[in-house]
Amino acid sequence: MVLSASGSEAQKKERNLKMRHGDAHRRFNMPKSQRRALFANLTNALLTHEQITITLPRAKELRTFAESMITYAKKGDLNSRRLALSFLRDKEVVSKLFSVLAERYKERNGGYTRVVKAGYRYGDCAPMAIIELVDRDVNVKGIKDIERVKAEKAAAEAQAKEEAAAA
Repeated sequence: MVLSASGSEAQKKERNLKMRHGDAHRRFNMPKSQRRALFANLTNALLTHEQITITLPRAKELRTFAESMITYAKKGDLNSRRLALSFLRDKEVVSKLFSVLAERYKERNGGYTRVVKAGYRYGDCAPMAIIELVDRDVNVKGIKDIERVKAEKAAAEAQAKEEAAAA
């Protein structure tokens, strides 16, 4: 004699089965719009500084967005530029992407980013990682801050000269 599940138990099992359509990315416990804004900003930071430190799951998820932007840049057509601009929302980053980074990675077929584990964050013990562009320019990171400090020093010196000349 073969025992079979009752009709209600079979229906419960069937309801619990769900197809995986649209489950490709991590949700990070936030709505889609907030997640999209987060990864747009992280992609901007990565393409600007070419190396950033974030949590490991975010770094692994950021790879897909950064690599798709570099792939758009390698295509180089107008539609790709518009797609990149609609995601990144920063003309300076898009111009760097399509001029400098597209030229740098024209011979490489994918694998534009590297994720290196960087220990655990103090406070909540979250796993941290450094995500960087492969073959990155080491001098790019923090260059805007260096230029800003130089400009402030030059302005302070010029103001000191004017005060000395006036006195």
